[in-house]
This record gives sequence, C-alpha cells and structure tokens, in this order.
Amino acid sequence: MPAVLRDARYDDLAALVDLAAAAGPGLTTFPADAAHLERRLAASAEGREPLFVLEDAEANRVLGVSGLVRSVVDRGATDDAEPFYAYRIERRVHRSDSLDVRHEVEALHLVADHDGPTEIGTLFLHPDARGAGLGRLLSLGRFLYMANAPETFGPGVIAELRGVVDEHGRSPFWEALGRHFFKVDYAVADAMSARDKRFIAELMPTHPVYVPLLPEAARDVIGRVHPHTAPAKRLLESEGFHATKLVDIFDAGPALRCDLRAIRTVQQSAVVAARIDDTVTNDEPPIHLLSTTMGAFVVVQGAADIDASTAVARISPDSARLLGVQTGDQMRVAPLR
Repeated sequence: MPAVLRDARYDDLAALVDLAAAAGPGLTTFPADAAHLERRLAASAEGREPLFVLEDAEANRVLGVSGLVRSVVDRGATDDAEPFYAYRIERRVHRSDSLDVRHEVEALHLVADHDGPTEIGTLFLHPDARGAGLGRLLSLGRFLYMANAPETFGPGVIAELRGVVDEHGRSPFWEALGRHFFKVDYAVADAMSARDKRFIAELMPTHPVYVPLLPEAARDVIGRVHPHTAPAKRLLESEGFHATKLVDIFDAGPALRCDLRAIRTVQQSAVVAARIDDTVTNDEPPIHLLSTTMGAFVVVQGAADIDASTAVARISPDSARLLGVQTGDQMRVAPLR
C-alpha cells in the first residue's frame, strides 16, 4: 500500500485515540487519553516534541505513530529544568582479604541528567499494518526530519525502549522496587512522569539498589525489552545505536544511544533536486527514503536513481505526488537499508 509519514495534525486526534487503544497497556507515552494526546499535538505544533503519523495514502487511515523530543530535560515555561532520570548499572567490588573472597555485585544508581539529549520514542505500528516493511519508514523517517535541521537537536540521541510489562500492564521491576516508594501502579507513575518529574526526586531512593537483593523476576527483566519492541531495537542497532548502562527507573527497559551525525540514515542522506520520470517505478530497487526539506514534512519509500555528480534524483510520479514536489524541487534522500 502507498504510505506516507507526515506531521501529525489536530484533526488526527480521534484516529490517534483509536490507535492508542490498540497499543494496549505498557506504552505509557501514548495512552488512549484524548486530553493527553491533544497536549501532545500542541507540543508537536510548537516544535518541542515533533509527532508523526504513518498514513495509508489511499484509505486515509492512520496506521502508526512515532515521535521525538528535542531535549529530554523539560524546562517547561521556565528555566528551571526538570532533569532526565534513569538508573545507571554499575559493578561494585566487595573483597575480604582475611577470607580471601572477592566478588562483584551489580548496583543501580539513580542519576539525574541536567543536559538532556534528544530522545526518539512513542513508536507504535498497528498490528494490521505489520509485516509490510512500514515499520522502517515509521522509525527511520524521523531521522530525515532531524537531518534537515541537525543544529536544532542535541548532539546525542537516545531511545528509551519499552521494558517487560505483562498483558495487564504490570512491570516485575516496578512491583519489586518502585511500588514500595510510590504506592501507585506502574502505569500511573509512568504517566505522571510525562507531566511532572519532581515526584521522582521526592520519592525515589537515592542510595544504590543492590541487584541481588531484588526478586528473581525483577532481576531477569533489567535491560530487557518488551517482545513487541525487539524488532525496533534491532532496527536501531543497525542504524548505529548502542547499549548504554542506563535503564528506565520504572520498567528497567534499556536506553540506546548514538551521536546524531553518526546515525546511518542521517550520515547517508543527501539533499538533491527532484526529477520526475515516468520510466521510474517504485517496484524497482534500490528503494530509498524520500522526504521534503522545507514546509510540511513528508516521507515516503520509493525508487530513486541518483546522479551524484549533478545532485539530481529521478523519482516516480507516484512518489512526487505523495511528497508534493515538482521537478527541480529540493528533497532529501537516504538508502532505506
């Protein structure tokens, strides 16, 4: 099916609420809450937290959503920044010379980053649309948006991946640790953190948490992703993202990181002039990501015959129509894989 990734609009609200309902519990940055999503659309319109929707261009149906946050340090309306919180996994050496014993113990240290990087997140593709290669467009299209204006983002990009949560929205890690200090369900705490992070500093223990003291169910999920998130993790790793020692304080999901200019799609992208050619069809490889460079942001997948010497790319009439470009217009291209 022809699909486009584009800027989310206010008139997408109802479709986003329906899509969020299909996501189910666990993806707390994308709840089926109209008021929350309306605020998210407002933040996107202001440019603070760009949000994109994947749309079936024929049926005009919203199939997926992805987003990014320019800085995970939220300054709100003032200069008093709310830091980015995470647990850093460290190994501590314990030794006894008298017993000739030495062993390493993992501990979780609460860290507060006041110089937050850019974050990608809020990624969900409707189950009906999976298996058609659209997940790559939904995820990687954001990088072309960043490539268009890299100076407006932090030099580092992180992805906090969804941790292990069961079908009822319960997190083994949260039940073993966070619940004792917050006295609320995991989903409630995670949703609250999207609005106001002050309660984390007020309630979260500041002393190291020794991993061996946690129940086995909690230890087993530290740094692991939700099964539905595993394909997204593999895709990001293929783009150059690597593991960090940071995990989410609520579900212990891992945080991946990559320098913005080292992301494969950003690094291999180029601005070219479009040339519409009836002989080009989107069934022929190599397939590229094609995006606009100014105005309304749109990304499609399509064939592109690029002449590097003239910085011109021949594209199909279908791709040009979906992008809204004419021959001679600038666009950005990057290999899909």
